[in-house]
Amino acid sequence: MTMKIPQGALIVVADGGSARVFSNVGTQASLALKQEALLEGMNLDDEGPSGSMPSESSASQLDEATFAKQLAKGLNDGALKNKYEHLVLIADAKTLGRVRPLLHKETQQRLIGDLAKDLTNAPLETIQSTLS
Repeated sequence: MTMKIPQGALIVVADGGSARVFSNVGTQASLALKQEALLEGMNLDDEGPSGSMPSESSASQLDEATFAKQLAKGLNDGALKNKYEHLVLIADAKTLGRVRPLLHKETQQRLIGDLAKDLTNAPLETIQSTLS
């Protein structure tokens, strides 16, 4: 994946149950990620997934869909409040497929790239080299 990631860009690495949030503290030419937050164990009890889910969905599938909805909501809130200018989203294919349609137009305009890959538990160096 070769893309120019500007300094200050938000990089979100997610799977169906957690997300690591980074910012590029390097330059566009020399990527250097700093972890800003770890989102996991969100309260999924009071919310359900967005859209319709098959009735035979398991509890873990419902939790993953609900997490994707909450992640998209957080990204949308950040975009609408101008908390970031550029966004890169990395997630496993299923999570990425659930998050994409929930992204607000403002969030989509800030999305400079996405990658369907599960790097949530990968070391920082692996994430950086994947983006470089």
